[in-house]
Amino acid sequence: MINLKNIQTEVDAGYLYALLAEHEEDENVANIFNQMSEIEKGHALAFLQKNEMDASLLPGPSRRAKILKLIGSVLGYDYILGVLLDSEKSISSSVLNARKKTNSPISLSDTAHVTILKNILSNTQTITASTLARFEKRHRSVGGNALRAAVLGGNDGLVSNFSLVMGIAGATSGQKEVLLTGIAGLLAGALSMALGEWISVKSSQELSENQMQLEMDELETNPEGEEKELALIYYSKGIPEAQAKQMAKDIIQDKDKAHEILVKEELGINADDLKGSAMEAAVTSFVLFAAGAIIPVIPFFMFEGYTAIGLSAILSAGGLFLIGSAITLFTGKSIWFSGFRQVLFGLIAAAITFGIGKLIGVSLAG
Repeated sequence: MINLKNIQTEVDAGYLYALLAEHEEDENVANIFNQMSEIEKGHALAFLQKNEMDASLLPGPSRRAKILKLIGSVLGYDYILGVLLDSEKSISSSVLNARKKTNSPISLSDTAHVTILKNILSNTQTITASTLARFEKRHRSVGGNALRAAVLGGNDGLVSNFSLVMGIAGATSGQKEVLLTGIAGLLAGALSMALGEWISVKSSQELSENQMQLEMDELETNPEGEEKELALIYYSKGIPEAQAKQMAKDIIQDKDKAHEILVKEELGINADDLKGSAMEAAVTSFVLFAAGAIIPVIPFFMFEGYTAIGLSAILSAGGLFLIGSAITLFTGKSIWFSGFRQVLFGLIAAAITFGIGKLIGVSLAG
């Protein structure tokens, strides 16, 4: 039986790559995205032909793809690229794991389309060194990670504070103490997340800056050796040796550009990443956590007792369902499956803490 999900996945990928090409300013990179779009469409048609189905039955883009288009129009199309690349890495990993379990030979087609993109770019003779560096910076899954961080930040706040609130509600039968506890839990969790994010970003920046300075020292004391390293880097990517040497020779003339590429290739550091503000990251983390954590607390501002407990559970379940639905942007799973799974796990966690709170409350009362 034909797997309609596979066809829809290919159609969506082709649609999104075409969207990226449409909004890409660099003609060479836009051409690559167009090629990827055609590859995906070809895969979808191949699925139909294999199952003796007419090409006219090819579906249009799904609701998920259209939502990603909307996100791209608001937040920038790098977010779409990030989600696409994350999805392809996940698909590739699943295929490789399945082959290992069945001892099947690995095929080139198993590798992620990220690799295909690199190969197309590396073997295009008209690509310049600056375009290559720019594309490699762009195709990192920044967008996917940013969206995922937003979803998971809200999820952490909602689940942790929902469980805390239900635990205290169980012990106090939903009295006003729950409101104080909920607000305290929100602030404590959000501040902890913010401080952790600030320390993480700041420490990473300081370490990277130290490593980058060492690389600059090497570039100043031995530019010939660094030029050879650059040439080898491009040659290892599949660029013809003569072209790789010329690219390295051109780049080494601009010490700052050469330094940027060397630290990225040798150390895995992108200079643009160091421009991010640790305080901005901390504030963002605080807001995302607090946005989720406030949901189970809202009813206790207006009600108390089991009315507040019931409303808190309903609001939290709704929030969990929305978070589960948002996760499908990355996984491609059914909205209903992911949404209700998130609700189930969240309610189980809250029920456990409510039960424990109830036991503690009875014990203290006795």
